[in-house]
Amino acid sequence: MRKIFIVAAIFTSSQLSAQTASLLQDSSILENLTLTASKYSVKTTQTGKVVTIISRQEIERAGSRDLSQVITELGGVFISGYTHNPGKEKNIYLRGAKAEHTLIVIDGIPVYNASGIGSNFDLRNISIDNVERIEILKGSQSTLYGSDAIAGVIHIITRKNGTKPFSINGSAHYGSYNSVRTHLGANGNNKNFDYNIGYSHFSTDGFSEASQPVTSSSLFDKDGYSQNNVQANFGIQASKKIRLQPFLRYSKNKGDLDNDAFRDELDSRYNEKSFQTGIKNILSLGKSQINLLYQFNKTERSYLDDSTRSRNGFFIYDRSSFNANEHFAEAFIVYPFNSFKLTAGADMRSSRYDYAAHQISPFFTQKTETSGDSVHQYQSGIYAALNYNKNNFAIEGGGRFNTHSEYGSNAAFNINPSYFINNKVKIFGNASSGYKVPSLYQLFSEYGNKMLEPERSINMEGGAEYSTEDGKAGLRGVYFIRRVQDVIAFFFDPVTFKAMYINQDKQKDHGFELDGKVSISEKFQLKILYSYVDGEITTKQSGKDTTYFNLIRRPKTILNISLGSQVTKELFLSTQFNAVGSRKDIYFDPVTFLAQDINLKNYVLVNFYVEYRFYKGRLKLFADIRNVFDEDYFDIYGYNTAGFNAYGGFRFRF
Repeated sequence: MRKIFIVAAIFTSSQLSAQTASLLQDSSILENLTLTASKYSVKTTQTGKVVTIISRQEIERAGSRDLSQVITELGGVFISGYTHNPGKEKNIYLRGAKAEHTLIVIDGIPVYNASGIGSNFDLRNISIDNVERIEILKGSQSTLYGSDAIAGVIHIITRKNGTKPFSINGSAHYGSYNSVRTHLGANGNNKNFDYNIGYSHFSTDGFSEASQPVTSSSLFDKDGYSQNNVQANFGIQASKKIRLQPFLRYSKNKGDLDNDAFRDELDSRYNEKSFQTGIKNILSLGKSQINLLYQFNKTERSYLDDSTRSRNGFFIYDRSSFNANEHFAEAFIVYPFNSFKLTAGADMRSSRYDYAAHQISPFFTQKTETSGDSVHQYQSGIYAALNYNKNNFAIEGGGRFNTHSEYGSNAAFNINPSYFINNKVKIFGNASSGYKVPSLYQLFSEYGNKMLEPERSINMEGGAEYSTEDGKAGLRGVYFIRRVQDVIAFFFDPVTFKAMYINQDKQKDHGFELDGKVSISEKFQLKILYSYVDGEITTKQSGKDTTYFNLIRRPKTILNISLGSQVTKELFLSTQFNAVGSRKDIYFDPVTFLAQDINLKNYVLVNFYVEYRFYKGRLKLFADIRNVFDEDYFDIYGYNTAGFNAYGGFRFRF
């Protein structure tokens, strides 16, 4: 298997052609272009899939927000913890699904964290300064993207080469909690070579991760966080038909942690390093394109609580480390003929991780070690999708067959018809299946079960989209249903006291989404995103099926409204309202060890942004004011959220 990956690395390439790269320079084209829906550039009017696009301009006008905040507020995807202390983990709940049911893709390549319980990639490892564009593809996408795409795909497209031989760009922000964000980048394009290199830094004193109980007399300490990112993309036009694109990304994050909800900790901290490198290419053969790509993904995480300043946990000393490696290789062809376009390919993924822990309690000492020699899995898949487009009618159908080193094989399918009426109304429907393979932790940890099957889903959605011919107004409505079987659950046997992961539950979710935009005049633009989701799980308790609502920490309703005004050629103003509905949470009392059901109240956040441009837009000064009315609320019970906070800074490009 390793030899196969080495060969793949030598001959690797990419799904983004030189033609697509040139399209990325034209923002007017990008408004109606998706790279994610079909693995090649296609107009949104020619696909039946539901795509939300966040442009570079929208990212810049988000001020000092990080990636999770931008996706939540501009993409209609709720990310739990998005307004918490920056070091708090961020869990993506796309259409109310579990965090590990949303696949993160960077520049066309899926990324995972093989050391995590659910293997989902951590958004904190990506700096917003290095992002050019975000495409959110909703609904199951396992046919083209494989595991983890049950709820959808978030495709992060990084910044690429410029149009001149050399140009620089950068930014500097400062604001609340002594927060500093800086970025410096350089890019260029000269004949057969182009490049983009960027470095970003973020640091903050933060605030206490744990909320302080009213009964507590001592002040909780601040929990700081820092992040450093490096990114480099290169393009080599080896010939008219061959383009090579090597790349690398590196991030190093560290932060202070508290012990739990309402429980402060003075000396608990974590460090994480994330590294991805690879090479992407495309070979053009007439009208067809052969794409090959390879990526190596390495994650190192460590946690330490040495109880030198405080001891709020069970252990006097607690240290653990996780080191994970992943190889991913893919080859696919895009072949057009008549009114059809065929996408067909194969991919391979290899994962392993090492784990070590050293824990000392008042009663015992324990050391645990596991090696990647025994904690590893392999999977491979073949897939094909055929797209037909003629006379305003489009339909895509496809399937995937996947094999796995532990459980064997599984399959996935999709069919997506759409019809465009009078260049104004698109009617579409999607039927698809998805799957999520068990993680290494669920298979091989002390609670592991090598007999686990993948989680499997059936997804249905339908809707309509209206847009004016000039593109100044549009409205889309979608209704969706998702059924997941063989949901992996943590099971504890009260008789044998044995705990392990099993396939036990069935999940049923449904909801609808509305999103629209309108240019009220040449100076005013309004954007509205609304979503509703409800769901229940069926599980066995005492030998009987029990069904109940289980979308913990996920709001049933979310409403985001953005109103922007280009007051003058230089001055831009915007106001944003984020209304998050009530949520349910569960609190485990550390004294009684009993679980308590908690109802979290709804909240509304109001944000304000102002930007002024100089030197034909090459220099921009901005101010970003968030939670203007100092709303007090819980996103996760027992953990603090940011109150009124404000930031200012500048951006430049020359």
